[in-house]
Amino acid sequence: MIQFPKPDVEQFFQTYLIRAFGVSRDESRLVFTSTLSGKFNLWAMDMNGETSYPYPLTYNDQLCSFIKLDPQGRHILTAFDHDGDENYLLHALRWNGGDPFPLFENASPDEKHEFVHLSEDGSRMYYTTSKDNPNFLNSRVYDLKTGEDRLLVEGKDTTTEICAVSPDEKTIAFTKVYANTYYVSYILLGDGKEICLTPSPEQVHTSGNVQFLDNDNVIFTTDYDSEFTYMAHFNIKEGTFKKLCGIDRETVSLLRFHEDTRTVFIVTEKGVEDHLYAYALDSGELTAITLPVDILEQLVVARSGNLYILGRGAVKPFNIYRFDGSTWTMLTKNVMTGLTEADLVAPEVVTYSSFDGMEIEALLFRAKEHTANGYTVFWPHGGPQAAERKQFRAMFQYIIAEGYHVFCPNFRGSTGYGSSFTKLVEQDWGEGPRKDCLAGMEWLFEQGISSRDRLFVMGGSYGGYMTLLLAGRNPEYFKAAIDIVGPSNLFTFYHSVPDHWKPIMEQWLGDPERDRERFIKDTPITYLDNMVNPLLIIQGANDPRVVKAESDQIVEALLEKGRDVEYIVFDDEGHGITKKANEKIAYARMVQFLNRCR
Repeated sequence: MIQFPKPDVEQFFQTYLIRAFGVSRDESRLVFTSTLSGKFNLWAMDMNGETSYPYPLTYNDQLCSFIKLDPQGRHILTAFDHDGDENYLLHALRWNGGDPFPLFENASPDEKHEFVHLSEDGSRMYYTTSKDNPNFLNSRVYDLKTGEDRLLVEGKDTTTEICAVSPDEKTIAFTKVYANTYYVSYILLGDGKEICLTPSPEQVHTSGNVQFLDNDNVIFTTDYDSEFTYMAHFNIKEGTFKKLCGIDRETVSLLRFHEDTRTVFIVTEKGVEDHLYAYALDSGELTAITLPVDILEQLVVARSGNLYILGRGAVKPFNIYRFDGSTWTMLTKNVMTGLTEADLVAPEVVTYSSFDGMEIEALLFRAKEHTANGYTVFWPHGGPQAAERKQFRAMFQYIIAEGYHVFCPNFRGSTGYGSSFTKLVEQDWGEGPRKDCLAGMEWLFEQGISSRDRLFVMGGSYGGYMTLLLAGRNPEYFKAAIDIVGPSNLFTFYHSVPDHWKPIMEQWLGDPERDRERFIKDTPITYLDNMVNPLLIIQGANDPRVVKAESDQIVEALLEKGRDVEYIVFDDEGHGITKKANEKIAYARMVQFLNRCR
């Protein structure tokens, strides 16, 4: 038998990313943004024949935030950023592709546009923009025929965004955001009257994801008076609120309404995976729909009732699927070349008790016995109000194939475990979550999975912050660390975030003057003297969330002390690594660093 060598880094990165998609009204065409060519571009597939093949629509090598196909097949609406800066600007594209045309030719490169709704005839576009109001945002309607651009909602006290438009376009829903766990939705009537969808806007809760059933009724998601988010109904004429549907210990995260069948498709989060349901509005019957993936990233309901989803699983890369009511069909064929799902590693779901007895759920990826080297990579996730879930990461699979276990705890502050749990990280970035991480390390030691001299820490964004904080406060727990776009100084981070984040920073992180002592205690750079373990730091030069100066300052300080620190900066990346060539460089360097530090 031929003995093939162990797959190298190239083989583990022969998959591509898919970040957004759109479907034409007649379902004959699928358009998606993908790294098929190595960088993000728009691609199309014609689905009216027996076979389909993706073909390119753009060559600008930029990521887009949404894709909306004109109902009459005249053009495609989208918004591009520039090399990861997240300043998405609205563009139109010819139906068959080409050079994107900016809808607002005088738009500043620093502006941000967020698409919300396209009218039934495709002539009016509703959107939210940072123009003239970078902190609180404004929402507008743009007439694609006449060029008229009219202000609808002006953000005044906090970040405010429209989220839905009634069928007759006389009523608008908008959301005021005070924190990730406190945002409230309202109805704006044609006469300017505002109506809150929940009984008490002053009570801390969430309400969003508004969907109009008709001109007088909306459904939405909320955790008002509840630990887990549910679907609620509001009658605009009567001003009545009622709970419609909740699922035990599952967080309703997305709603999509199909008018002809009066069915609401509900996506829920339950810990590390998603579930999908169909809810019949007239009978109240709830039916579970088995998903072909663990995590659902986007859901589109076609007029026919067909469902289109973008999803992934622990050993399944991003793909787009169609559901016709009985069968799921994979429309894209994104697989790892030369490898099967059996060659990859799916995680075990485990739990452990933290320092105060709180139960923490985690994912444990075990390297296969014939490759295991006895070392473990501890991965604190980003967010922090997010979670590590059963989602495909080529980086994980490559590291695992090199013999490393990977352990991912969903520490306090993670989503999917109830509102109270998610709020525990607010104004406590560095104490409770850090102790949850330490308890996870202790669990690994007790289980014989790892030890202090066989453990590494690696994380991105908030996970990068936690990696740096652990490197400074608890270096005795592990051998070396890798920080990817992580804040190093809470004082500078607080002031450098995007403008529209600033209204929520106090609730999320605290006040740098009032909470000065806590900021000092929870800031990684405070502990430079203790950072004695080797560090690899990776940063995108265009990162708008964690700016390059966050990494620069800690690298410079560590180098002055003569510490072992490697630094990689990608000039064409933002908050993370998306370009295929950069992925290969970064992840190969990660493994080289881990191997060197063993």
